[in-house]
Amino acid sequence: MSVNLSVKQFLQPNLAAEIGKLLREVGLPPDILKLEITESTVMADPSAAVEMLLQIKSLGVQLSIDDFGTGYSSLSYLHRFPLDTLKIDSSFTKAMGQGGDSMEIVRTILPMANSLRLNVIAEGVETAEQLAILRKLRCEYAQGYYFSKPVTADEAGVLLGKNPKW
Repeated sequence: MSVNLSVKQFLQPNLAAEIGKLLREVGLPPDILKLEITESTVMADPSAAVEMLLQIKSLGVQLSIDDFGTGYSSLSYLHRFPLDTLKIDSSFTKAMGQGGDSMEIVRTILPMANSLRLNVIAEGVETAEQLAILRKLRCEYAQGYYFSKPVTADEAGVLLGKNPKW
């Protein structure tokens, strides 16, 4: 289960303790939860972000950087963040195949993330062409309207029960 954290939530000093308390209260195994934090949020104060991410990671929760490529990431910090996943911003995915540098940016992010042992999810996939390019670049995971519009949990079960062939 992925949950987006806002800047305001991420800056709460007792965030890790609150997450731990909530996990215990609802009986959710921590490894089921993946918290998504935008790149700009962690880069606002990278040193403090490292500490907060380490506290959250110590709970067993998965961590993801959302909208990667839109902020001002420092590679000196990126390798220090205890992350599981990078989510490539949809602005790059949508522009692939239209000329420009977007495909080269995606092509660069993938091996860098793989060398850091991070999963990569390409956001904003809307066409078969974009999916084909991502497959050629060996991007394992993607999300976007090409697969489905947002659906309820029940609708997701029905959709996956149809065993779609993307």
